[in-house]
Amino acid sequence: MKFSSVASRLPREDFSLKDFGLVNLGTLLVAIGVYFFRLPNNFSTGGVTGIAIIFSSFIPVPKSAIVWFMNILLIFLGFFLVNGAFGIKTVYSSLLFSALLSLFEKLVPLAKPLTDQPFLELIYAMMIPALGSAILFNCRASTGGSDITAMILKKYLHTNIGRALMYVDSVVAISSIFVFNIQTGLYSIMGLIMKAFLVDSILESFNICKYFNIVTSQPDLVTEYVTKTLNRSATEVHGIGCFTHADRSILLVVLTRPQAIRLQLFLKQHDPGAFVTVLNTSNIIGKGFRDNM
Repeated sequence: MKFSSVASRLPREDFSLKDFGLVNLGTLLVAIGVYFFRLPNNFSTGGVTGIAIIFSSFIPVPKSAIVWFMNILLIFLGFFLVNGAFGIKTVYSSLLFSALLSLFEKLVPLAKPLTDQPFLELIYAMMIPALGSAILFNCRASTGGSDITAMILKKYLHTNIGRALMYVDSVVAISSIFVFNIQTGLYSIMGLIMKAFLVDSILESFNICKYFNIVTSQPDLVTEYVTKTLNRSATEVHGIGCFTHADRSILLVVLTRPQAIRLQLFLKQHDPGAFVTVLNTSNIIGKGFRDNM
């Protein structure tokens, strides 16, 4: 199959200059965390790198070569089995990740871990790639690997992608107990658990916004500030106070964190009688936020 025909099967994606920069940054962070902290300690926390760590103990080849082979193999399997549903960003990030590992091996060869503190290195091995992965997921991309494996498992085993991904990564992490030793295996399992929480937490913090529910008797004053000063919109709902039976307007507003602070100060100064509830939310779809699901 020619590369041009393979590329033509990729779903069309908007790949703006901003996305390109973020995908490169996210992939670089993942590669740094994996190469400098995960690989030297044999932390097999799942994914293609975890498989590479396991296989490298049996096959005398660089770990980056195994990552190259696995990523390219999974990309082609993904095209044939799930019709390339992962998109051009994931393909690009997957290949860039493999290239960065090869580059690091040549420029900064590591014969042993950077320190003699495995738990400290486990923290960095999880935190840095988690930050990079969150940046990639926010751009609707990933470094491929086990994500593509999970898509294949979902199609043929009819299981949830998150559950399928956990199955794949758990098998890799548990295998390290038998391939290396109990300590390395336990660190790998702990790292897998940390990864599951870290990526979600960081991704949530990237997208966090504030949802305001404002019960006010001065809706025009508040909406003018929201639309003219903060350049946001609001939805007005008319209601009646159950205790006072007075007419009230309920304003529904979603703002970024800096805008939320400004609105709270404005309400405190100009509408102190307003009843305000503020909730954290991170999955906002619509104009001014995410364009789609």
